[in-house]
Amino acid sequence: MEKNIKFPVVDLSKLIGEERDQTMALINDACENWGFFEIVNHGLPHDLMDNVEKMTKEHYKISMEQKFNDMLKSKGLENLEREVEDVDWESTFYLRHLPQSNLYDIPDMSDEYRTAMKDFGKRLENLAEDLLDLLCENLGLEKGYLKKVFHGTKGPTFGTKVSNYPACPKPEMIKGLRAHTDAGGIILLFQDDKVSGLQLLKDGDWIDVPPLNHSIVINLGDQLEVITNGRYKSVMHRVVTQKEGNRMSIASFYNPGSDAEISPASSLACKETEYPSFVFDDYMKLYAGVKFQPKEPRFEAMKNANAVTELNPTAAVETF
Repeated sequence: MEKNIKFPVVDLSKLIGEERDQTMALINDACENWGFFEIVNHGLPHDLMDNVEKMTKEHYKISMEQKFNDMLKSKGLENLEREVEDVDWESTFYLRHLPQSNLYDIPDMSDEYRTAMKDFGKRLENLAEDLLDLLCENLGLEKGYLKKVFHGTKGPTFGTKVSNYPACPKPEMIKGLRAHTDAGGIILLFQDDKVSGLQLLKDGDWIDVPPLNHSIVINLGDQLEVITNGRYKSVMHRVVTQKEGNRMSIASFYNPGSDAEISPASSLACKETEYPSFVFDDYMKLYAGVKFQPKEPRFEAMKNANAVTELNPTAAVETF
């Protein structure tokens, strides 16, 4: 890390016992001032996490590595003779869990890998809902409020982006993933504990998110900033490439349902800070074209549907 700043790490086991208030305060501070925190003792079995990591890395070697190399050739990126700003140095595939799973539609996954990812996904879904209730408690909202807002009429959307960031010969020329905020709700990341690369923007500086064994990194999406009327923040983050090592990243997105109506919670709304109200799917249609642009113009555009086209959409984005 470039500065002596202590990244917030939360031990969820301390929610039971004398340190609960201190732990809840740490979560609240992280949501207000970081938009990120890392959790340990979260209840996910370590052997399951180890198996998921092992099989994800094996799957990349067997099924994804050649496709990634072919992509580099097709885009003329083997030599990286100039800085590249419109492509990411990453290999990805997407799993959708809710409202309807596509797990058995993904080619080249072993039965063992599918079973592990199904189990892992369900446990992360439950963890996401538990975390949302902790946020409700800190915000003074009734238990289940955020889950209810996310539900809409069809239930939440929940999916996983499985990524590998291979070693890059010239990291200064290309990002693993360009800077952006996440559009949705709450994101749970299982990242490589040996190869770093994830950074967040805090007070004008890029800060490393430390890789910790068996931890889950939590970050907040744009929808939680809107619902909390800016009290909690979605934060710009990126992945930088490394000369050595292949970084694994398994990011699971617990998002509102497509027809969920998003607006600031009435108890948190105020005239001084006015966030828009909208249907989540409409926001995603806008975000799909402007993912790598600042979030503030998106919020303003959602106040006036006619302004959406003024943002000059330039990038595609996954949805779940």
